[in-house]
Amino acid sequence: MTRANLVEVFSSIQGEGPSVGQPTLFVRFGGCDLRCAWCDSPNTWTPNATWRAEESPGSATFRQHENPASQEELHEAVTRLDPSRHRWISLTGGEPLLQGALPELARGLASLGPPLHLETHGLAWRALPDVLPHLRAIAMDWKLASEVTRAKPGAGEASFADAHRRFLAAAAAVPELCVKLVITARSEDAELDEAFRAIAELAPAAILVLQPVTDTATYRGRPDARRLHVLARRAADSARDVRVIPQTHPIYGAL
Repeated sequence: MTRANLVEVFSSIQGEGPSVGQPTLFVRFGGCDLRCAWCDSPNTWTPNATWRAEESPGSATFRQHENPASQEELHEAVTRLDPSRHRWISLTGGEPLLQGALPELARGLASLGPPLHLETHGLAWRALPDVLPHLRAIAMDWKLASEVTRAKPGAGEASFADAHRRFLAAAAAVPELCVKLVITARSEDAELDEAFRAIAELAPAAILVLQPVTDTATYRGRPDARRLHVLARRAADSARDVRVIPQTHPIYGAL
């Protein structure tokens, strides 16, 4: 039976990236092999014993279920939230592509109406081809190795650039592609320029989103407006469509 580790299924408004503001049905998976200091969902880093499903759209009332979830349980949870009233079904995490069952789950979810939108750290390039046929859009992070670490020290390469390039080359086949860079006051120009060049070479039609980091109780590092303006101008030399878009859902308290 097809099963995956889930965190939650809920209805909300997309709070970041080029689809910001659009009604979205989120399927959040558990487990991530990276650690970002500014992560707003550390509860997704490791698999959980249970997951929760919202009872009705926007109610913030949830029912608990045991992990791993079956395809039938996921289908029921999504259907309960009336997917036809949403612009997207978003596969998010954690890191969705770490779930071996994702291709089969995505195939089933794609039959429910709204197109599928994958939110990913952009490193699991080997897992992408089997999921790609079911996706309409990908929001791919480009992680800076100076600011993001592996969950297991010493696991994988010191830089993420090679894996990101492989992922980007494959993701360019999706109809709608966004590459997101979280910008902090400490983001290094050399790493940013490397990302800009890769987009120009491998996915010139992609939307490049520069997302100023959202400060949290445990992280402070938001860049100033002047820095963002400079980076947007520089990125425009490589990418056709550059946008500076902060996270919006923390402003009005959405999930």
